[in-house]
Amino acid sequence: MNTPVSPGSVLVADRLLIPGQPSIVCHAAQAVTGDLHRRGITPVSGPVRVPDDTDRDRPPPLSFTAVLPGTGGQVGLGLSATAHDPDGHAIAATTLATWLAVVRPRTLLLASPRSFCAGVERAIEIVERLLDQRNGPIYVRKEIVHNAHVIAGLRATGAVFVDELDTVPDGATVVFSAHGVSPAVRAEAARRGLEVIDATCPLVTKVHTEARRFAERGDTVVLIGHAGHEEVEGTLGEAPEHTVLVENVDDVANLVVQDPQRVSYLTQTTLAVDDTTEVIEALRTRFPALRGPGTADICYATTNRQDALKAIAGEADLVLVIGSMNSSNSQRLVELAHRAGTPAHLINDASNIRPEWLADAGVIALTAGASAPAHLVESVITTLGGLGPVTVVERATSTETMRFTLPITVRQP
Repeated sequence: MNTPVSPGSVLVADRLLIPGQPSIVCHAAQAVTGDLHRRGITPVSGPVRVPDDTDRDRPPPLSFTAVLPGTGGQVGLGLSATAHDPDGHAIAATTLATWLAVVRPRTLLLASPRSFCAGVERAIEIVERLLDQRNGPIYVRKEIVHNAHVIAGLRATGAVFVDELDTVPDGATVVFSAHGVSPAVRAEAARRGLEVIDATCPLVTKVHTEARRFAERGDTVVLIGHAGHEEVEGTLGEAPEHTVLVENVDDVANLVVQDPQRVSYLTQTTLAVDDTTEVIEALRTRFPALRGPGTADICYATTNRQDALKAIAGEADLVLVIGSMNSSNSQRLVELAHRAGTPAHLINDASNIRPEWLADAGVIALTAGASAPAHLVESVITTLGGLGPVTVVERATSTETMRFTLPITVRQP
């Protein structure tokens, strides 16, 4: 029997039930469900029975199903609507046809490195350990990292996310996110008697230290970054009277500084390497005495993920980048693919995959931003394997061994 479906809803099969045979898993169900959601249709998930000869005397078909070759064996696609819902029948039939039209064998080029970096792992582990160690609520200012799945998981286990400290009770424990905060925020926390656990990525802390040092020696500090990003807000706050923000080459052309001989630059850690190089060269052209950090501010993980995608994007018909919309490093990966001439899309998870993207995509390049969990990559691979056999080819351009130490307070049992 199918899962009961109310009028106006459509059942998406998670497995097909065939009388006298083992059930067949529908690996692409998450993508089909997302497709229906985008069209304003309420889907439910459950098993769908494949119609057979015993259904000939029943009302118009309740189920629309297909069994097809997938990765490692047969896979299924199926949708169903209630018997007295002709609109639901039409939706189920057309949706199945839409997805069947993009079923084909594919090669999946898997970029490596991908997913979590050391700074993200450290920040998440700090919150997880605090939730295990403390009885009271653990407050986190802003998103600990920019990924919707990570935030939802931590919230479900008790983390309380706030935009600003004014909603945190006096004396409570608050975690500063991986993106860092300005000195003004730290001062407010001290004034309120908050216990602060700092999850700022050490590579962001490096940029903050450089901002103070450059300002103290009398330079105008030019910060290359995206206005409004939390990391940029924190860095600007280190020396606001001496720091200016530029986002692109045009901003450099209009830049006015107090002393052209005393100009330094810093960068947001999650920028596109190629674009940032152009901005730095424009700064150097305008200010030949320009000074910068001893080592690049764009973090190793951002650079590695861009290099890994650059190595495969030109071979692909489509690039999928897993990451949330507010993830800067993930957005830069999409832009990199576009510069390589390959269609690319940022997806939060497999439910965002659209059938029209797959129509002519025999080779798909897949990567994930530094704040996207690895299990989302596996889910996308599984989903694509539900739309025809997939051959996965992993391309590694570097190996990451970086690990960051946890704060002493959190390390204590």
